[in-house]
Amino acid sequence: MARTRTTAYVVGALFVGTAALGYGLPSASAATAGPITGLGGRCVDVAGANPANGTAVQLYDCNGTTAQTWTVGNTDGSVRALGKCLDVTAAATADGAKVQLYDCNNTGAQKWTASNGALVNTGSGKCLDVTDRTSANGTRLQIWSCTGATNQRWTLPGTGTPPPTTPPGANLDDPAKKDVAMQLVSAAENSSLDWRAQFSYIEDIGDGRGYTAGIIGFCSGTGDMLELVEAYTRTKPGNVLAPYLPALRAVNGTDSHAGLDPNYPRDWRAAATDPVFRAAQEAERDRVYFNPSVRDGKADRVRALGQFVYYDAAVMHGYEGMRAIRSRALARATPPAQGGDERAWLHAFLDERVIEMRREAAHSDTSRIDTAQRVFLNNGNLDLNTPLVFAVYGDQYRIG
Repeated sequence: MARTRTTAYVVGALFVGTAALGYGLPSASAATAGPITGLGGRCVDVAGANPANGTAVQLYDCNGTTAQTWTVGNTDGSVRALGKCLDVTAAATADGAKVQLYDCNNTGAQKWTASNGALVNTGSGKCLDVTDRTSANGTRLQIWSCTGATNQRWTLPGTGTPPPTTPPGANLDDPAKKDVAMQLVSAAENSSLDWRAQFSYIEDIGDGRGYTAGIIGFCSGTGDMLELVEAYTRTKPGNVLAPYLPALRAVNGTDSHAGLDPNYPRDWRAAATDPVFRAAQEAERDRVYFNPSVRDGKADRVRALGQFVYYDAAVMHGYEGMRAIRSRALARATPPAQGGDERAWLHAFLDERVIEMRREAAHSDTSRIDTAQRVFLNNGNLDLNTPLVFAVYGDQYRIG
């Protein structure tokens, strides 16, 4: 169940190069006014229809008002609404700089170029981006290094090309799909489809990460067990595991049991009878591994199987490790969000995952890939529909 806590990798952002900017906005003679639509089919909107300098630009339900009527194709490269320009606050160039409405001034902070569905700020070389990849009304827009993800893809007035969306079929965060994901992980980690029986699981599996425990293999040597017990203690001070926090902090990053033996396994199992601790395990699983992996899968426009492929990699290698695998896979293929074929992309990711697993003796058995995930992929089951028949470590399983 353990995963490697890797040193944070720098994931290569896919910047839009100068040569790509030649596509441009419509020419001045083709200046066009209308809505700019993006993530979730929502529109770029001036908050409160307020024309004052500094007014936030956000994502909002399309409503046909002047606050959502943008003119593109202007001779100065600007994008305009309410008589003012789409502007990067303080002409910043850093990831996360928010965009606003401001008096037009012909600076680089107000010049934009369309490129393959992205809207690139020429002053910074970065893309118009929906903060945190959420399509909720009121989400601020910002600039961010260009990735080709769906939260950076826009349909401009007159182009008639809708932004890409995740293909039909439930995502992995659908409750039924999520339960399938938990069963698949449990089969590989615990040789059982009953993932709920693993709240009390704890042992040292000899992989150099100390104790491995719980539904997702929280490890005393990798930090996530410490974070879990801290979260549990914030919710329920004085719980049976709280006295072990100093020891968990001391052994973090090692395989030591100092301060934990002999009673920590017994007390973990006792804590696992507490609904508050079980809820804490699920919450930490979601916060650290499941939610980020599904979010990244959606951004790459892979369906439930691909989202599970990301999640299972994060379980074993850490979220940062999963991102490093993805980064290396980009040398082999491109995800659907960047125009690639979904099956080819997932095969490339799994190829890199297998290479990573074989670097450690504890993870050298790659059957969770070879006779499970790769089988689903070869069968074209990209929506991870049941029934699923697969094998892990030679054991046969069926879900559904």
